[in-house]
Amino acid sequence: MTTTSEMAQVSQPAASTVPPKATSRAIRSKNRIDPTYYWMVVPVLALFAFFITLPALVGVFFSLTNYAGYGDWKFIGLSNYVNIFKDPAILQSYIFTFVFALTTTVVVNIVALAIALGLNAKIKWRTGIRTVFFIPMVLSALVVSFVFNYLFSNTLPVLADRFGVTPLATSILANENLAWLAIVLVTVWQAAPGATIIYLAGLQSVPAEVYEAADLDGAGSFRQFLSLTLPLILGYLVINVILGFKGFLGTYEIIVGLTGGGPGMATQSVAMRIFSGFTGGDYSYQMANAVIYFLITLLISVIQLRLIQRRGVSL
Repeated sequence: MTTTSEMAQVSQPAASTVPPKATSRAIRSKNRIDPTYYWMVVPVLALFAFFITLPALVGVFFSLTNYAGYGDWKFIGLSNYVNIFKDPAILQSYIFTFVFALTTTVVVNIVALAIALGLNAKIKWRTGIRTVFFIPMVLSALVVSFVFNYLFSNTLPVLADRFGVTPLATSILANENLAWLAIVLVTVWQAAPGATIIYLAGLQSVPAEVYEAADLDGAGSFRQFLSLTLPLILGYLVINVILGFKGFLGTYEIIVGLTGGGPGMATQSVAMRIFSGFTGGDYSYQMANAVIYFLITLLISVIQLRLIQRRGVSL
């Protein structure tokens, strides 16, 4: 007669016959990275180090010298950095750059959202109209700035003089108080289509049932926009603001083509000041300026990433 202990022994599963060493070897083999990935990543890292990291380190080194871009040089420590904080021209370029970036970011997002709402509506020839709106995005910024330079300097003053609009009878590019507005206008004209695409993607992700329910509740179009559309596309708004502001901080071509930094130094951005170091004989001084600007933009990027993570937005 079979006892209870014997039945328990029979019912127990057989012990694994795989040796422990074989199991650990299999785990290591599974976790091992395919060497092919190294062959793909290492060349890219090498190119990045050679063309990006190495020049950056060289720039940091020369920012601690009095190197003019040619001739002899000597180590002067942090003198360039100290002088930058005392330089009113550098301060002016930082003020202009950040005011321009903030203003342009706000205007671009307002214009792009308005265009996206219009293009998302059920209108005739919607595809063709979208194509027309997106043309500025594919044009060269330098070419666009030269075209608008001609319009602001020649066409617009002639028309203003003919119709008696005295403030515009002279080129606004020659006005220290108005030249920056021309740069904002041209930048908005070219940057708005890119932001519009992102807003269109957000608007098309909103379920139609949401608006149908709002219609049944008697909510008007403006109320639907504030209570439904805007909260549902908030992530896309955050992306546009972050990418736009970061991009506008480095605006260079449009300023060069429109004003060249003038009149005087009224529209000279930080990027233009840094570039002048390659030809103006103050290479090390502008390298120090570039290092400071890099640290500022890095800090802004970290803050922006924290905001993205806090809101759960995925880029």
